[in-house]
Amino acid sequence: MTFARLNRLPLKKIAIAVLTLALAATLFGVFGGAKPIPVTLQKIERGDVEASVSNTRAGTVKACRRAKMSPPAGGQIAKLRVKKGERVSKGQVLLELWDDDLHAQEGLAQEQLKVSQSRVQEVCGLAEAAERDAVRSQELRAKGFISAQMLDRALTDAAARKAACNSARGDIEQSRSRITMAQATLERMTLRAPFDGVVADISGELGEYATPSPPGILTIPAIDLIDDSCLYVSAPIDEVDAAKLKIGQRSRITLDAIRGRNFSGKVRRIAPYVLDLEKQARTVEVEVEFDKLAKEENLLVGYSADVEIVHDVRNQVLRVSTQNLMEGSRVMLFGQDGVLEERKVTTGLSNWEFAEILSGLSEGDQVVSSLDRAGVKAGVKVVQEEAKPAK
Repeated sequence: MTFARLNRLPLKKIAIAVLTLALAATLFGVFGGAKPIPVTLQKIERGDVEASVSNTRAGTVKACRRAKMSPPAGGQIAKLRVKKGERVSKGQVLLELWDDDLHAQEGLAQEQLKVSQSRVQEVCGLAEAAERDAVRSQELRAKGFISAQMLDRALTDAAARKAACNSARGDIEQSRSRITMAQATLERMTLRAPFDGVVADISGELGEYATPSPPGILTIPAIDLIDDSCLYVSAPIDEVDAAKLKIGQRSRITLDAIRGRNFSGKVRRIAPYVLDLEKQARTVEVEVEFDKLAKEENLLVGYSADVEIVHDVRNQVLRVSTQNLMEGSRVMLFGQDGVLEERKVTTGLSNWEFAEILSGLSEGDQVVSSLDRAGVKAGVKVVQEEAKPAK
């Protein structure tokens, strides 16, 4: 009995020792030997932070000047001087209506002017002669060589001829007025470019009848002319952001047709009223003018566009990427020995890209960017992930 007990005692000690070693190995594997989680970090640095507003619906690129024109008078199209897409200069003739009858009227007025001028020479020449005769008659009457009746007749004849001269000169002015009227009527049959631009569209062909637009009645314009040297974007901004906008504020313009590029501009007009369209949010129409564009840009009127209007800026402040902020303005700080620490921060100005840091972080601190990684939480040991080499 005593011998059996002696044999069982070492076996128990051996079993306890084995279990202790196994438990120690397990604890070491869980707590001491776990690999740190690789994460990406952002270093807190200084930079600019902007506050901006954007359009609620797509805006449209428009020309600063666009004229949809028709001739002032109606008539048959006799000459089309331009084609679609052609560039024209200010004052260039675009379209002419049939006007042979008006040219004939102008020619008649010119001939009437010549007749009036010839008549003036004749009548006024006789008036001058009659005036000289009247002067001589006065001298002769003073010497008693002619009667008073003859003097009166000479004076009356001189006055009548002078009146006829003045009347003839009035006919000249009338003839010149007829010429001016005929030329003005002819000008109404010609359509000219009011500014330099490009012909966007032409409605009508040779021989067709062009009709001017009566007041209150919209008709198709004969020629659509666009000045593409000055372009702007008209875009709706939500009414809650309208109070932040001012004329001249810097803006960034993006176009669906030109991906990956921004165009600079500035606010040139803010509508003085709010649009209240059914089933749509109330908006304010804002016009953002492009800065000087190079000729090779070749932007087209009608492109859809978005605008981002900057209304406030903080220069060279501490900032953090907005995507690195967790709910409640918290960040995951890379602490000593690589252990993560949850830190509450106070933010100031912010946008979709950066947020201004007022307190809670210092320049040079590092925060976790890869918050979506499994196991990333406060108290966990992490290691900075090595940057992948560029391809």
